[in-house]
Amino acid sequence: MNLRTVATTPFEDQKPGTSGLRKSVPDFQKPHYLENFIQSIFNSLDGIEGQTLVLGGDGRYYNRTAIQTILKMAAANGIGKVLVGQGGILSTPATSCIIRKYETFGGIILSASHNPGGPNGDFGVKYNISNGGPAPEKVTSAIFEQSKRIQAYKILEAADINLDRVGTFKLGTMEVEIIDSVVPYLELMESLFDLEAIRQLLTSGKFRMCMDSLHAVTGPYAKQIFEGRLNAPKGTVQNGEPLEDFGGGHPDPNLVYAEELVELLFGEDAPDFGAASDGDGDRNMILGHHFFVTPSDSLAVLTANAHLVPGYKDGLAGVARSMPTSAAVDRVAAKLGIDCYETPTGWKFFGNLLDAEKATLCGEESFGTGSNHVREKDGLWAILFWLNILAVTGKSVEELVREHWQTYGRNFYSRHDYEEVDKAAATELMDNLRSQFTPLKGQTFGFYTIEYADDFSYTDPVDGSIAEKQGIRIGFTDGSRIVFRLSGTGTKGATLRVYLESYEPDTSKHGEDTQTALGDLIQIAKDVAKIQEFTGRNEPTVIT
Repeated sequence: MNLRTVATTPFEDQKPGTSGLRKSVPDFQKPHYLENFIQSIFNSLDGIEGQTLVLGGDGRYYNRTAIQTILKMAAANGIGKVLVGQGGILSTPATSCIIRKYETFGGIILSASHNPGGPNGDFGVKYNISNGGPAPEKVTSAIFEQSKRIQAYKILEAADINLDRVGTFKLGTMEVEIIDSVVPYLELMESLFDLEAIRQLLTSGKFRMCMDSLHAVTGPYAKQIFEGRLNAPKGTVQNGEPLEDFGGGHPDPNLVYAEELVELLFGEDAPDFGAASDGDGDRNMILGHHFFVTPSDSLAVLTANAHLVPGYKDGLAGVARSMPTSAAVDRVAAKLGIDCYETPTGWKFFGNLLDAEKATLCGEESFGTGSNHVREKDGLWAILFWLNILAVTGKSVEELVREHWQTYGRNFYSRHDYEEVDKAAATELMDNLRSQFTPLKGQTFGFYTIEYADDFSYTDPVDGSIAEKQGIRIGFTDGSRIVFRLSGTGTKGATLRVYLESYEPDTSKHGEDTQTALGDLIQIAKDVAKIQEFTGRNEPTVIT
């Protein structure tokens, strides 16, 4: 073996966020940049020599190049075996599935999720631990500390591995196995859902669906599951070929970036069901015939109907939601007599609850839903869950949601994103809000009176760890809320997210337009935070 130790110097910007390290492709292409971060991962993990890792990504630009580099570095660092998705493709939930199925030491996921791809787009590297979930803060902190003092990295000089042929290869003394990543994931789905009932629904001739993979990672999975295993008509999956630049689109399954699907579901002769997933396959958007389901409502509906699905028919241990997610699921949990946990944003916070069997289902307002079957959110799982419920009940998406509102009331909910805001200005906006906590309490704005204003802090009920400054909350006496957060998933400037929620028990008002129903809260949010003054923006970039 020709092992090389390459001298290097630290980069100061390699601190992993909630979803690993995300930067532009040109940043990752800087000499030693990727290598430094990968070596920092290896240096931070005790006992990794001889272990098995999982490796793959969402197929975006630089994915294949990065995989070849990581394999050669793994071989030089004494890793025993690496399982790699065929073609370098592995969705994030499938990676979690494989880590858990084969009980590997962990895995490296190459993705920037819903961020754009291409030569000038974004790239990302995330480490997942042995439970299949994102590395907790103590692990990411250790990686960052290593990145700040790295002086050298190890790499094997060798020919590239053929990523497209399933089989086992040797790279130095390390074994590399190229696997069909869809098979183990499909086996897991078969253990959870009544796929025969879904197949009958999709082949009945009375029900049509469309799955938009946005030229991202779920294309091969969706084609094999829906058009293969479930016999849905060819063409059910659109934009199903993963492309390095996602076809020039933005692989984010929301009403703005999945415009093609939205127009189809709200157009003439629309299908009965529509769904989309994101770049790495962990998010989902659910649409009915001329009907949009908010992610908050989706989590609540799945929780209320979980008993209809084979994998969850014996009941739920509990449910968890991120703090900015609407309280719709809280009401379901109360009726079911199960615990409902409110966590910070970031899937890693659900991991302890799932491992401790305190929660079975969990979800975030950012189009992420999942369960204890893996330790990541899972877009295709959520879509199959919806289809299973529709198959059992015979109801439409709209009927199911409106009946849910009649039982539990409706949480009008929306998120306004101000993208690529100057980071210093966004930070100043948040600091200004924090300075107002005391004077805001008791203030009245029209029909709304502020009951509390705080910065959300979370104490993990399993390990006692504390996460502070997780989002500014302004709560009103009628239960309405406004939440402000700076997102950690972008790579340019800052994204200011404003979450708005108002509970309406009166069924006669459930048909009101969401933005109209939240109109007063939207204006209050702009005024209190002085959004235009700090950001120069009159309107959000994206409304979901």
